[in-house]
Amino acid sequence: MASTLRRTWAEIDLDSLARNYRKLKAHIGEDVKFMGIVKADAYGHGSVQVSRCLQEEGADYLAVSSIDEAMELRKNGIEMPILILGHTPRDQTEKLIENNITQAVTCEAKAINYSNEAVRIGKTLKIHIKVDTGMSRLGYLCEGDFFEEGVRHIVEDCQMPGLDAEGIFTHFAVADEEGEEDLEYTRHQFKLFMDVIEAVESQWGKKFRLRHCANTGATARFPKTHLDMVRPGLLLYGYGDYARELDLEPVMSLKTAVQTIKHYPAGTDVSYGRRFTTARTTRMGVVGVGYADGLPRLCSNKCAFAAGSGFAPQRGSICMDMCMIDLTDLPEVSVGDEVEIFGAKAGVETLAAAAGTISYELLCALSKRVPRVYKNF
Repeated sequence: MASTLRRTWAEIDLDSLARNYRKLKAHIGEDVKFMGIVKADAYGHGSVQVSRCLQEEGADYLAVSSIDEAMELRKNGIEMPILILGHTPRDQTEKLIENNITQAVTCEAKAINYSNEAVRIGKTLKIHIKVDTGMSRLGYLCEGDFFEEGVRHIVEDCQMPGLDAEGIFTHFAVADEEGEEDLEYTRHQFKLFMDVIEAVESQWGKKFRLRHCANTGATARFPKTHLDMVRPGLLLYGYGDYARELDLEPVMSLKTAVQTIKHYPAGTDVSYGRRFTTARTTRMGVVGVGYADGLPRLCSNKCAFAAGSGFAPQRGSICMDMCMIDLTDLPEVSVGDEVEIFGAKAGVETLAAAAGTISYELLCALSKRVPRVYKNF
């Protein structure tokens, strides 16, 4: 989206993305493949632009949530392999095959549907089998008493006509958590996954070409889980503690500008609901960002934005299109000056904590009316 209005915009630094990719490749080693997670419009960063960067840098695979997301990439010249992590209706099987898109298979019913459609048109669909090792979401259930049955179904489905079972994968539930109990849970998930692979390959008589389970937390912390390919999400975009530990850079900065400045006496109520009252003579700025842009109303009176030489506390209820910031202690800030909502100076993690949520949600919730401005690369 192009815009000539200096209101609110997101700067996406593709050079930082490329540097992050190279550092992660050095971290995992040349023998491990790299799958870039670009679902949900690449976490708000722009899936087409991010995918072009990763394709040019030499990444091996991309992952999206739906066939619509995959087709957007194909229509914009992205030729590298794409895995759909979510559901695709059986009547879209031919489109998957024609566009060289790999489909996750999470249960026997889906395997049957895809096999029947592939056989009907006389072609082969590439698939990755998903195993539920403890996320309790999608995947073949193989825990405890379900192990033998789950393995049997996977073997049978890998042998179905019209299906090429290239890969097998699972998803960790707490690989980014620090507690010993969480660490043990991740160990258990990984062991179960490896046990499933061993049993399936033994009965099937073939080897999976790609085994993958390492999400952001596991990519950063657990080298044994890297296997044939890793698939970091938030880590690639440079957010979170693990990104800082690996010297990765935030790719996005959300910025706005001061629209007006007023001086209010002590005792002045500010914004909807009168949830803030000035305690002193206050130099108050209005900035053009609100909850319609993706700034959560829950952050009202709980956050501060980078402006001038410091941080300006946000005051009063956040409105749909704007909010107020206290510039009393920042006299150098003037109308038209740039304010960083999050980015290199103000981490998105801090804003997420103020909203009682996670960084992923804020990045994905960034409104489409906010122009993405791509820098470098």
